[in-house]
Amino acid sequence: MTIINHILTIASFVILCIMFFGPLGFTVWLYRHNRRQTQSSLLRGKHWFLGPLRYLIEKIGPELRFYITDDDNAGRPISRVKFVAIVKAAKYLNTLISYGSKRDFAAPGLYLQNTLFPPLTSEMAVDHPDSIPTRKYTIEADTLFMRFEKLKPENVRPWLLADEHAITVGPEARRPWRLKGLIGTSRMGYGALGPNAVSALSRGVGMAGGSWLNTGEGGLSPYHLLGGGDIIFQFGAGLFGVRDKSGQMDWEQLREKARIPQVRAIEIKLMQGAKIRGGHVEGSKVTPEIAAIRNVEPYTPINSPNRIPGVDTMPRLFDFIERVRDTTGLPVGVKLVIGGQDGLEEFCAEFRRRGTGPDFITVDGAEGGSGATYKEMADSLGLPIYSAIIIADDTLRAYGLRDKVKLIASGRLHLPDEQAIALALGADLIAAARAFMITIGCIMTQKCHSNECPVGVATTDPAMQRALFVEEKMYRVVNYLITVRAGHFSTAAACGLTSPTQFTRSHVVFKDADYTVRNCADLFPRPSLRVGF
Repeated sequence: MTIINHILTIASFVILCIMFFGPLGFTVWLYRHNRRQTQSSLLRGKHWFLGPLRYLIEKIGPELRFYITDDDNAGRPISRVKFVAIVKAAKYLNTLISYGSKRDFAAPGLYLQNTLFPPLTSEMAVDHPDSIPTRKYTIEADTLFMRFEKLKPENVRPWLLADEHAITVGPEARRPWRLKGLIGTSRMGYGALGPNAVSALSRGVGMAGGSWLNTGEGGLSPYHLLGGGDIIFQFGAGLFGVRDKSGQMDWEQLREKARIPQVRAIEIKLMQGAKIRGGHVEGSKVTPEIAAIRNVEPYTPINSPNRIPGVDTMPRLFDFIERVRDTTGLPVGVKLVIGGQDGLEEFCAEFRRRGTGPDFITVDGAEGGSGATYKEMADSLGLPIYSAIIIADDTLRAYGLRDKVKLIASGRLHLPDEQAIALALGADLIAAARAFMITIGCIMTQKCHSNECPVGVATTDPAMQRALFVEEKMYRVVNYLITVRAGHFSTAAACGLTSPTQFTRSHVVFKDADYTVRNCADLFPRPSLRVGF
């Protein structure tokens, strides 16, 4: 017993010494280190002790603002209100709120124009061929520090478009693409996202049906094919997935991709809203598997060129599009950014002159995201999505091409009402990226480029990927898709329509700061056909 008492006494003394001398020693070391270093003026001066707090606050500042200091509508790139709405749709299959909207109704903005006599649910042109098995969370207890939830099976209606309202992309292609849902994933390349993230998206989209998965410019991976759903195969200026070792176009690789039954369309990425120039991937994310899919060197940074080599004029672009269509037999589209009223003039003139062109155009708004881009690209190049869609729709109509081309809107369109406005302004389909990332766990730490995503979404690090459990997150993808599609129909009904494909500009009004209201059909009248067409 005496020995034990001695041991406890010694241990207590050691602990007290550590508690006293530890902070003192650290303070002395911090003083000597900061006063001697030459990199930081703040730390070298009299604030050698308080200076490190600045770095701590800078490090956790985004989290503090998002969860504590920012207004719920003020957060960027996605406000807390919208973030929570996406999470609730994905986890709980609803977007119910209490006590009213947090929108600033005094600010100028767009609103959907409701009707006094909306159609009943039984009168809607909706297709429910079979229920879809999914899983959703129920909250069993919600305490100050913990939330206890249980994942339970649920059968849901798919909310597909009726046959007469289905969207056909490329009706004149050898293999037209028919869609019964209005929303799919925007481009998120394998490499920017890890295999677990792509797997969860693929399986969720496949289970929901009526949607699609865009591969992004990183090439087609085995994980994209897991769910069995429709796929848009995209390639950009780097030609990943369809290039040889020298970086030139390999047409046989493209032909092989097109033979895969799940691949329903080809998208040629000319540019995207977050980066008008070519893409970038840090070398730490380029694993041997990703390097093999892209046909590049492992663990080497990837910087795509600004445009596809050899495609430097409008005639050459259309020649390229035609060759892709002939090679694949699939609908072919282009992804671009609109920077002004005359942005599509030359494009449509060439289309009209030839009588043939892309089957769809994905218009990416300047507010679009990216795993890695440059601030000067993201902030000031290209127009926001609503403006861009109006310009694209009007220009195509002026050249008599609107019935030949489907328009896909992409750029921070997360919720059904935002998407309904885009449909009304001229879009045929909606593509979303960050909303789907949030459904599979993204918490917007904005570390996508670093390969250190703490929730396993935007990382190829095996240890960090473990955070994303595919067999749970795939159900969140299903739930988000179903909830959004149901929202398309509910907003359509509120506007007096039986299908969300019937939205027009007359269903949207703009309220300015003086509370003056104008209908968007009057603000943006449909253009007349150009003379000679």
